[in-house]
Amino acid sequence: MKTAEKLNKYDKAYLRIAKEWGQLSYCQRRKVGAIIVKDRMIISDGYNGTPSGFENCCEDEEGLTKWYVLHAEANAILKVAKSTQSSEGATLYITMSPCKDCSKLIHQAGIVRVVYQEGYKDLAGIELLKRAGVEVVQIEDLSSLLYE
Repeated sequence: MKTAEKLNKYDKAYLRIAKEWGQLSYCQRRKVGAIIVKDRMIISDGYNGTPSGFENCCEDEEGLTKWYVLHAEANAILKVAKSTQSSEGATLYITMSPCKDCSKLIHQAGIVRVVYQEGYKDLAGIELLKRAGVEVVQIEDLSSLLYE
């Protein structure tokens, strides 16, 4: 198997894991999952939700996301920061492209590659990552190459 095909196979597998992880979110509007992978090992994970100790309700009475809800990639970065692992040189897999605020965190965390499935409404975060030299890859079709 060629290197590019093998990388694509792993990218799709990790994105499927991130998608499954996002299903743990209590958010109703959108469930987003993220995992951080380094040397083919998952070193952190996260999904969008409220901070620890807060109620597990992400939306207000009008159905809008509460301002203090953490994004999936922020949760994954914060989780790895509290561990003995380092995200330096890692890849972030996320079901939705990062917003501009999370893109700053991704760059500062030393993540060198971002693979996402769905585009966020504002692509400023993607542009920031590209400007910072972070490799950005979108894979919309997660059909498996694992069994071919």
